[in-house]
Amino acid sequence: MLEFKNFLFEQNKSENTIENYIRNIQNFKKWYMETTGGEFKKLYRPNILDYKSYLRNIKKTKKGQPLKSESINANLSALAKYNEFLVYQGTQTDIVITDKDFLKVQYQRINPCTIDKSDVEEFRQKILENENKRDYAIITILAYDGLRISECLNIKMNDFDFNSNEIIIRNGKGDKQRTVYMNDKIENAIKEYLKERKSNSEYLFCSRQSDKVCRSRINQLFNKYSNVMHPHLLRHFAFTNMANNGFSISEIAMLGGHSSTKTTEIYINPSQKEIKEKLNLL
Repeated sequence: MLEFKNFLFEQNKSENTIENYIRNIQNFKKWYMETTGGEFKKLYRPNILDYKSYLRNIKKTKKGQPLKSESINANLSALAKYNEFLVYQGTQTDIVITDKDFLKVQYQRINPCTIDKSDVEEFRQKILENENKRDYAIITILAYDGLRISECLNIKMNDFDFNSNEIIIRNGKGDKQRTVYMNDKIENAIKEYLKERKSNSEYLFCSRQSDKVCRSRINQLFNKYSNVMHPHLLRHFAFTNMANNGFSISEIAMLGGHSSTKTTEIYINPSQKEIKEKLNLL
C-alpha cells in the first residue's frame, strides 16, 4: 500500500483522504479474500458489483445500521482511485468502475452543526482543567478558526505572527495556502502554551515523543471528554458561529479554504436541531 499512498501524495490528496482511501481498500481486500478464498491481484468488474451489493445489503455500521449511500460511495471512490493506480502501475489496463456505479444521493442542505457555544466552552474547560495547555490551544484553534485537524497540527513556528494576529496555512486541502486570523481566545491560548513549550521542533504543536502531535492523540481527547464532539464538528461550529455573528459567506469561504461558496452556504441554513425544535412548537 506504500506505493498507492505515494501515488495519492503526488496527487496532492490530504492526509485524511489518504487514510480513508487506504482503509477502504484494505476492507475491500479483506472482503475479497474471505469471499473468494484467494489472494487479491487485480480488480474485476464482477467483484466490484458483488462488493457494492455487499455494502448495500449486508455490511452494517458499528451500531448495526445499514451503510448510508454516502459511505458506500466513499468506498467506491477509493476503489476507483485504486483502479486508476493499478492502471498507472501497469497491473491492469481496464477501468472497471464507472460513474454510473455510484449511488444517487439527494443531499439535504441542512447545517451540519449540532452543538452550540455553551457546548464548546464546556468542552474547552474540561481540556483546560484536565489536560495540558498545548491541547487546550489546539482545541481553541479548531473551535474558533475552523481549521481542519491536519492544518492545525501542521502549523510551524514561523507560520504565525502575534503582531498581525495571522496564521498562514501552507498545506490546506488541495495543497492551497491561505491566511486565517487569531482572535483573543486563540492568541491567549497559544501564548500560554508557549510559556511551557520546551522543544526545538519546527512545528508549533509537538510532544516529547515526536516533533509533531499526531491526530490520534487529538481523537483520544474527543473520545475521552465527549460522546458527540469530533474535530470536524468544531469546524462546523466555527463557521456557524461566524455566520451567526455577521460574517459574510465570502469571508467564511476565505477563512475556511472553500473552493466554492456553495460549500459555505450550508452554514447559514438551519440545523436539524433547530428544525426539530420548531416542529415541536406546532
